[in-house]
Order: sequence, then structure tokens, then C-alpha cells
Amino acid sequence: MHTRYHAPFAQLSDTLQHALLPILERPDFVGMLLADDVTTLCTQCDLTPETLAYALLPIAAACAIAHISQFQVGAVAQGESGNLYFGANMEFTAVPLQQTLHAEQSAIAHAWLRQELGLTSITVNYTPCGHCRQFMNELNRANTLHIHLPGREPAQLHHYLPDAFGPQNLNITTLLMDPVNHGRTLLDADLLAQTALDAANRSHAPYSNALSGVALETDRGTVYTGRYAENAAFNPSLPPLQVALNLMNLVGEDIHRVRLAALVEPRNTTISQCDVANYSGGSRVYRRTAALYRLIQRTKMMDEPVSIDKML
Repeated sequence: MHTRYHAPFAQLSDTLQHALLPILERPDFVGMLLADDVTTLCTQCDLTPETLAYALLPIAAACAIAHISQFQVGAVAQGESGNLYFGANMEFTAVPLQQTLHAEQSAIAHAWLRQELGLTSITVNYTPCGHCRQFMNELNRANTLHIHLPGREPAQLHHYLPDAFGPQNLNITTLLMDPVNHGRTLLDADLLAQTALDAANRSHAPYSNALSGVALETDRGTVYTGRYAENAAFNPSLPPLQVALNLMNLVGEDIHRVRLAALVEPRNTTISQCDVANYSGGSRVYRRTAALYRLIQRTKMMDEPVSIDKML
């Protein structure tokens, strides 16, 4: 079991500790519970998936990196598959606060990268802020998504975000977590850049069309990807770098172990992730990550045509 779970694990009921311990001690535990594990835990502990998610909030919150606020927020997203996905806030020093990743965003991005196609609920230990409510409104199941908070009755997202502005106001029909493949290609791409391209091709950028993907390789050779998640309100949009770092953190990987990084985005576009990535290089969270912000040097640009022949 990862050491960050020790303290919150000790606070769980004896029954849940006994049932959960074998899962947390798996070498391949990656901050999520498969549907079969959820069913087993619910049966052994006389819980429902909803009450199990409540019980797991301290475990999820233990994943938080909150150097600025010292305020740990945990979230658990339930997928239509029955899987449960952890999420936690991440803060980065020496950069604007806008670079912060909120726990609800973390859990959603986690589920998205695990190929989950829709969420039924999000359980969080504190009331979602307006930023997160707007981010959740981009989801393909926003109209039916339930928010679960300790001490309150479950309520749909639109209870917390009435008269919402969202994709439908901009005539957008492909929503966040809908399966997509934009089919863009690269010339002379190495494996890491090709992996970043795959992430870019699955990104959600209907407003700017600035598809973007990141691939981070650790000194152990493990690769983590991130996709750009754009939002109708623009500001809640989630950069691909944060999505990749979030995945690293949730699986228990030290984000300082990044050795190489690649960013893929269109050659000619209205916005770029390059400057943000470069500016973030001074963050204390990223220190000793020597190669991470050579990102710009490894940037591979996608041409507008999807055909390699046309790109030639």
C-alpha cells in the first residue's frame, strides 16, 4: 500500500479495512476500483456503491498535492461501467493559480483516460466550486449526473448549476467523454511523439479546434499521456499537461521522475499549450524534473490535412 494511504486507511471501519486492504496492496493498484471490486466490497461491507464512494473519500483526498492551500479535496467518480475513479486536487507553486487542478476535474480526467464513456455520479468531500460545476457541465452525461456530498441528499448537477451555459448554447454536439478520433497524423514521429499524437486525437477541443496531447516518459520507461479538455466557458478548460501529471499522481508515480516529454498540437492554431508548459517550469512541484520542460523542443506540429501524402 502506498504510504499516503496509511493514515486515512486507519480511520476506516474494521470491516472495510479487511476487505479493502488486498486491493490497495496490489502492485498494480492505480487509484481506481473495477466494477467487480466494487461489487465485492459492497457485499462484504454491506454498502452500496454510493456509500462506498463516501467511505473512500479520505483515501482519494490523500492523493492531493496542496502545497499552497494545505486543503486536501478528494473525489470519487462512478462510471457507467461500475468502476470508481479517484481524484484529488493538485496545486503548483511559482505559477498562476489558474494552473490548479480541482478534485472533480481530476476524477473526471482520470476516468476519461481509462476509456470510461460516461459518469453517473461524482462524490466529493466539499461542495463543488463554480469552476467545477461549469467543467462538469461539459460532460456527455451532464443532464443526468448526480453530485453526492456528505450530509446532503444526492442532487443532479443542474441543481447546483441552474440556467447553465454550456455546449448546447454554442451548437456543440460532441461532448466531453464522447469517444472521438480526430485522425490527425505526423511526419517523422518517434514513439513518444506518436503517443502524444494519439492523446491529441482523443482530445476535446470543439471551440478552438486546437487539439493537444502530451506524453511524459519516466526514468523507468513508463509513459503517461494527457489530453486537452476544452470547456464552453473557456476558463475551466483543462490543459493536457495537467491531465498527464494527474494520472501520474493518482497511480502513485513521483512526478519528478519525468525524463522526456512530448507535446503535439496543430501547426497553425488560435491557441497553443507551449507557452503555458514553458512558463510552468519553475514550479516547485516540478523541480528536479530536468527534461520535462524541454517540452517545447520536442513539440511536434500537426498539419491541417489528415493525409500523410498531403503533408508531404
